Amino acid sequence: MKLFDELKWRGLVDNVTSPDVEDAINNEQLTFYIGTDPTADSLHIGHYSSLLMAKRLQMHGHHPIMLVGGATGFIGDPKATGERNMLTPEVLQKNYDALHAQISKLWGFDMVNNLDWTKDITIIDFLRDYGKLFNVNYMINKETVKKRLDSGISYTEFSYMILQSLDFYTLYKTRNCTMQIGGQDQWGNITSGLELIRKKCGADVKCYGLTMPLITKADGTKFGKSESGTVWLDPKKTSPYELYQFLFNTEDTKVIEYLKKLTFLTKEEIDALEVSLNEEPHKREAQKALASQVVKDLHGEEGLDSALKITNALFRGSFAELNDAQKLEAVAQMDQIECPCGLMLEDVLIQTHIASSKREAREWVKGNSISINGNKVNDPQMLIAQENCCVQDYMILRRGKKNYYCVKMKEQEN
Repeated sequence: MKLFDELKWRGLVDNVTSPDVEDAINNEQLTFYIGTDPTADSLHIGHYSSLLMAKRLQMHGHHPIMLVGGATGFIGDPKATGERNMLTPEVLQKNYDALHAQISKLWGFDMVNNLDWTKDITIIDFLRDYGKLFNVNYMINKETVKKRLDSGISYTEFSYMILQSLDFYTLYKTRNCTMQIGGQDQWGNITSGLELIRKKCGADVKCYGLTMPLITKADGTKFGKSESGTVWLDPKKTSPYELYQFLFNTEDTKVIEYLKKLTFLTKEEIDALEVSLNEEPHKREAQKALASQVVKDLHGEEGLDSALKITNALFRGSFAELNDAQKLEAVAQMDQIECPCGLMLEDVLIQTHIASSKREAREWVKGNSISINGNKVNDPQMLIAQENCCVQDYMILRRGKKNYYCVKMKEQEN
């Protein structure tokens, strides 16, 4: 399978600006760029397929440039729903530094900042050298702008298209960058950049644009920074365990799509997982593969090992295998029940509503049905104190094989 055919099979091609894109991707070595604005201090899962797209092309001899928009971040790409909040220079710089470090560490791509070539352009130069080449009628027919005409759009956000077009033109002139890749919502900005290059450099210039379908949830909404429950690529904001669980819980209707777009698994491997999904969906082999591959690619074997250990601790009770940081992460995922120290175990079981009576509590304890932090206990009158906590103030009670309770111990009130 040629590279372009693989990209289409993976569902990574939404639209191209020329039929020549296929031949260029299959047979040339292009310099291309993908951009993002520093509106947060981490990329999220919605960005991930774009970053993998850059890596896929790089593996076949193309040269990716990652652009972090230190200039366009001041403006904000127009949203269909209304004006963006303006970020301060301090916040933008902090976000830029964080994204630069994140992308460099994970992928090592060549990186640029569009503030470098826009900060010294005067307003007169901007209007004469670039604004003069953009027809207002052309600009208002772009999809996102068109959606905002009734509610209104500021000149600031209206000008974003010109700034992003300037990026493509500058990278073409200085880096021989001949292709821009973006999400399908970037089609208008990409084609505007091509128009600017042709007007400034000649109509016969060979430059291309490719858009990718946005990654969406099962309900059709996209992953983004403004959405609730954002899944970040920064392990400090979304831990490897949380990322693993998020992907493991992918709906059957979306998991094969995500395997194609978010992993490097081969067609043969994904086809086999699709057979397993159809024939034995309860085994969730496709979801396990998705979660394992993405966590390992982002956070390494250590991150995956931590995610699996916490998963086992929560579902199988193996808390003894965890270090303190992992234990704290595990208990953070559990519903917590407060209980004072100094009570007998049978009273703890009643106070936490695990047992409904002392008789029931005693039967469970004497019948070896109760564990504390993974260890069986059989004395219902055992005093529960701070030393029974597995980490900080938390104790894990288990009844039987599947019922786990996180008890937060507190000092008794006088």
